[in-house]
Amino acid sequence: MTTVSTNVAVEGDTVAANLAPAIDPRELRDALGLFATGVTVVTAPGSGDQPIGITANSFSSLSLDPPLVLWSLALRSPSIDAFAEGQPFAINILQREQEALALQFARPTDDKFKNVEYALNGYRVPLLEGAQAQLECTVEFTRVLGDHLLIVGRVEAMNTMPSEPLLFYRGAFAQLGT
Repeated sequence: MTTVSTNVAVEGDTVAANLAPAIDPRELRDALGLFATGVTVVTAPGSGDQPIGITANSFSSLSLDPPLVLWSLALRSPSIDAFAEGQPFAINILQREQEALALQFARPTDDKFKNVEYALNGYRVPLLEGAQAQLECTVEFTRVLGDHLLIVGRVEAMNTMPSEPLLFYRGAFAQLGT
């Protein structure tokens, strides 16, 4: 077990606490990796005819009324401009058999959609075939926090086909125990 303590300094009659102790980024990443997550591919219309797709496991439900979800995107992502407030996007929740698809969208390439089966919704957002859920959203709110953009989306429509989920745990794909 790793613990972090707060440093306290006494200056005259004042006690000053350093409430933000130094956290080693690698140790934090390892600790956060102990939280198993589902795997998604977030899609959006791109410029011209080239759609955008990004693998993300930073996805979470936020509210049922109104229907809101959230996820985050690294500020260094070349796709960040596609997720401005009011823009359409989709969260494609992957099934266990879609590990190769998750890897394809996680890597930088010229055409992430090469050999990928998908349909475009009315807003030209790609909906990936075989995903166990497709949440069609509009960006409701964004905020820069640390080195990521937090994106809150309003769910406008959805399709589901429940199956075995694709999971991510401790830096690798995982599956539910039987």
